[in-house]
Formats: sequence, C-alpha cells, structure tokens
Amino acid sequence: MQTVIVLHSLIRWAVLLFGLLTLINALSGFVKKRAYTNSDDKTNLFFMISCDVQLLLGLLLYFSNGWFDKMKDLGNNMKDPYNRFFTMEHLSLMLLAWILVHVGRASVKRAKTDAAKHKKMLIFFGTALILILVSIPWPFRQVIGKPLLHWFS
Repeated sequence: MQTVIVLHSLIRWAVLLFGLLTLINALSGFVKKRAYTNSDDKTNLFFMISCDVQLLLGLLLYFSNGWFDKMKDLGNNMKDPYNRFFTMEHLSLMLLAWILVHVGRASVKRAKTDAAKHKKMLIFFGTALILILVSIPWPFRQVIGKPLLHWFS
C-alpha cells in the first residue's frame, strides 16, 4: 500500500497542474473572447484523466486501509477530526469534484459557442478545483495535515 500512497501523493500534483491550466485557459478564453482551441480541450481532458487516476488510487486506499471499516462506529468517528476528515469530508468533497469535472467536460463538449464553452469551463472546473484545494490535507492544517509529498519509508 505504500506504493499506492506515494502514487496518490504524486498524482495530486498532476491534478492541481492540469486543473490550474484548465482554469487559466477558461479565464483567458472568457475574458479575451477567443476561440475554444484544441489546447483547451486537451488540458481539461488531462485534468479529467488525472482526476480519474487519483480517484481510483484514493478508493483503493480508502477500502484497503480501514477507512471504510471506521464507518461502522459513525458516532465516535465523527467526534474525531482526523477520522472524520478522511472517512467523510475528503471522500465526499473529492467525489463531488470528480463528478463536477466529468459533468463539466460533457457540458463543454455540448456547448454550441466558444463563449459558452469557456464559461462552462470556468464554472465547472473552477468549482471542482476549489473543492479539491479545500479537500487536500495540506501540511499547515492542524490534526489532518500530511506532507506535501509522501515517499517510501
């Protein structure tokens, strides 16, 4: 499982990079009223793919590291901020972000105009990126903080 933890930690940076690139493309396209390009499509595709890989790794960790088993004692689990974050908050918000990325990608593909595509990118991918940023156990967060990069111990 150590390898999965390391991969989950590394892929986080790909998710953030492609999410940020997608958001920058959406913002510049919306403000400058430029055409929706192949580059716009590729960055949000890579954002979605990196989110998919991250979800698979995260679910593997969730079910194999005992987080799911902690749901049996939900009352005590909710009283402990560390357990609550990793069993409920992290999972729920990341799943919601993943859904927004997929719905956003489909919505962008169906949009008729370039302006509509950029606007949908901003709304869906921007909201997803905010949820992702809030859901990461950054080192500065007390109780739940994790290192910026897990490595083999």
